[in-house]
Amino acid sequence: MVFILLSDEVVGTLGEGTFGKVAECKDLHAPGNRVALKIIKNVEKYREAAKLEINVLEKLKEKDHENKYLCVKMYDWFDFHGHMCICFEMLGLSVFDFLKENHYIPYTLEQVRHIAYQLCYSVNFLHENQLTHTDLKPENILFVDSEFTSVYNPKKRRDEKTIKNTEIRLIDFGSATFDHEHHSTIVSTRHYRAPEVILELGWSQPCDVWSIGTIMFELYTGFTLFQTHDNKEHLAMMERILGSIPYRLAKKSKKQKYFHHGRLDWDPKSKAGRYVRDETKPLSRYIKEPDNHDHTQLFDVISKMLEYDPRSRIQLKQIFRHPFFLRLYEADLVKSVDLSKNEDRSRSHSLSR
Repeated sequence: MVFILLSDEVVGTLGEGTFGKVAECKDLHAPGNRVALKIIKNVEKYREAAKLEINVLEKLKEKDHENKYLCVKMYDWFDFHGHMCICFEMLGLSVFDFLKENHYIPYTLEQVRHIAYQLCYSVNFLHENQLTHTDLKPENILFVDSEFTSVYNPKKRRDEKTIKNTEIRLIDFGSATFDHEHHSTIVSTRHYRAPEVILELGWSQPCDVWSIGTIMFELYTGFTLFQTHDNKEHLAMMERILGSIPYRLAKKSKKQKYFHHGRLDWDPKSKAGRYVRDETKPLSRYIKEPDNHDHTQLFDVISKMLEYDPRSRIQLKQIFRHPFFLRLYEADLVKSVDLSKNEDRSRSHSLSR
């Protein structure tokens, strides 16, 4: 396995994090062929997380030889002096990094439709195989190729980019969890965290669906739906945007300190209360073109994904029937999603078996 280090030349660093770094490497035996090498710190908890990610990626590969389901392709992995190293296909920028580098100019509705459609398709594959990603966010959705065209905006005195190809891949399976495995109490990056996780009600695949709803909103508007770092403030934002948290969920929550008689204990006149009021509004008021059917359909999908009760939240296998996505399905992209199957059928072909 050390062959990779001997046969590859490090070109540069693609990114760094608490886990370690990702380096761009050139395969010296195949000029022009680039790979991304994720190098994990020699720290036990990161090594263990890397092993779990490798296990998930290997099982995904077993079920998807042709890489139809848009999960990042792992070429190889090895242990180099205590550093777990995972070799991936080379991809472009994340949808978040492209947005950031483009002055947070939102993606067009058609771009949002295509990106979200692919994301639903990929994550549905995980769900059908009893796996929850648990960390869906714009940073973990990468363009296959982030080439763009650029036009100068004289009013704002800046270049504005348009991505050429919206084909994506899903990455970062380090927190992915099979149904039979231990479920950590808290999962997901804060802004994309579902209410059942915050309320400690237990979670499963529907928490991914919530995350996708928030991601779709962010791609469409250019900003994060729940811009907060505090649990109670997060819940208050949800109520401002989506309406009151259902009484039955509040009463079941292990976080009773957030509630009083089954209602969120929140002062809208406080400093935090004013922030929530000023920064958020009901979901429907974010629609840019309320008279445009495509825009209202998008928000209908998002609202179904942002149902408080995970049992009522739309499942991804139902998403392809929605008018917002049906045209893409009929045009082709995902003919392997069988819309005729019974929604309540037991899932088979588990990756974990």
